[in-house]
Amino acid sequence: MSFTVIIPARLASTRLPNKPLADLGGKPMIVRVAERAALSGAARIVVATDHASILAACERHGIAACLTRADHPSGTDRIAEVARAMDLPADAVVVNLQGDEPLIDPALLAASAALIGAQVPMATCAHPLHEVADAFNPNVVKVVLDRAGRALYFSRATIPWARDAFAQSRDALPAGYAPLRHIGLYAYRNDFLQAYPALQVSPLESIEALEQLRVLWHGHPIAVHVTDAAPAPGVDTPEDLERVRAHFP
Repeated sequence: MSFTVIIPARLASTRLPNKPLADLGGKPMIVRVAERAALSGAARIVVATDHASILAACERHGIAACLTRADHPSGTDRIAEVARAMDLPADAVVVNLQGDEPLIDPALLAASAALIGAQVPMATCAHPLHEVADAFNPNVVKVVLDRAGRALYFSRATIPWARDAFAQSRDALPAGYAPLRHIGLYAYRNDFLQAYPALQVSPLESIEALEQLRVLWHGHPIAVHVTDAAPAPGVDTPEDLERVRAHFP
């Protein structure tokens, strides 16, 4: 399946200023992310940015980039603007790859894109959790699926709740229980991507602080590709940056 990867990249970052331009082995992080995306088989890769310095960095390394409005409330709104500027057809598949994922498995991009179809306007990825600390960590978003592999709900809570086992102990995950951790990678059919910013914010989204709940609340399906292995973590802090730099000597 042909798909386009759009990488939203904002210069401002509370925990790591100028994060997209952070050096990774002689190249800015945003360039490393785009190079990683190129391994997915995507037809096109474009960086969507709010700042001229990121645009210039991409152009110096031969990466296509588009300057967007600075006031977008989310990365989804930003990539929707770029998809419009590219004049992509309604049935085009657009993958939203975060600009702080220089170690992302390229296969996940293709796998999520492959799930998009006439009845599936949006897709994402997940992997099984095996550590009890992750299962109870509200910063680790969980997802439960129906029998067709579509999301029923995303939550920061521990879902599904192993009632009987957790009544006895929460020191370890019970045998045969592996909640799914959501991977923050999304694919969209372009007509849905364009409609998404106009959808009313849902109460669930506000409570959980999870944007994807807006889609479920409005009755749209989200297909989920489940991978066995946990993906390499992204870069949120200076400590993350130093860890990732070890992969780019």
